[in-house]
Amino acid sequence: MTAALAENQTRTDAPPTGSPLPPKTPRTPKRERAFDDVPRWQIYLPLGLYLLFTLIPFYWMLLFAVRPAGSTSLVPWPMTFEHFEKVWTERNFGMFFENSMIVGVCTLVATTGVALAGGYALARFNFRIKNAFMLALLCSQFIPGALMLVPLFEIFRNLQMINSLGSVIIAETVFQLPLSIILISGFIKNVPVSLEEAAWVDGCSRFRAFCAVVLPLLRPGLIAVGSFAFVHSWNHFLFALMFLSEQDKQTIPVGLNTLMGSDSVDLGALAAGGVIAAVPVVIVFAFIQKWLITGFSAGAVKG
Repeated sequence: MTAALAENQTRTDAPPTGSPLPPKTPRTPKRERAFDDVPRWQIYLPLGLYLLFTLIPFYWMLLFAVRPAGSTSLVPWPMTFEHFEKVWTERNFGMFFENSMIVGVCTLVATTGVALAGGYALARFNFRIKNAFMLALLCSQFIPGALMLVPLFEIFRNLQMINSLGSVIIAETVFQLPLSIILISGFIKNVPVSLEEAAWVDGCSRFRAFCAVVLPLLRPGLIAVGSFAFVHSWNHFLFALMFLSEQDKQTIPVGLNTLMGSDSVDLGALAAGGVIAAVPVVIVFAFIQKWLITGFSAGAVKG
């Protein structure tokens, strides 16, 4: 009797034959549920404090750049551009800007081209000292640039390249290559080899297949590597200071250093020079931030 009642209850609870099962409610992951339970002010308050801490130095620099000399106002009004005119004409910042742009663009092109070739070789070919070469690239990142100033100076002096922008471009390119090769290599590994093999079957050479198939897919990685090389060479101070002695060959970081005298500092001119130096970097990051994040995240994979 009991068994019959249990069987009848089971038949009553079971869904009719052929009817669809009720959809399962997707479960929210524990991490997402925990994040949703956090009050919004606990998220925005730390972010706002960090943003305030980051922007205050930039505001202070912009304030001194557009505030009249001798003013103590915390609001940049009335505004003046006399400091910009002074550093651009009297302090030769136009020439410094041009030299920095030449160094930055040439370093970008040289670093991207060599890193592209080296990264492709590491990603697609197997050779005996491949692991040792990768280890050497990683270890080279621990060597500070100041440690290599004297050997590099002797090399460029023997090559008669002292006081030329070419010496700074070569030095910047060499010091940017290890990280750039590693990033490009990791990015190329994400491109399936089967795409190149399909191009080879169609009659393409390795170089043509690389240019037609692989290179278009490397755009985020190339933008990330190129922008990193440009910004580093734009802001670097030591190489330009050591290898460039004439004023007409100096770059913006060295030019900013000349604005600080031994007895006094023209804060307005120094702030205006800092704004001029920061504008190209801000523009670069504003236009390529999406590609920069994609490139670094895709290139930083385990090989």
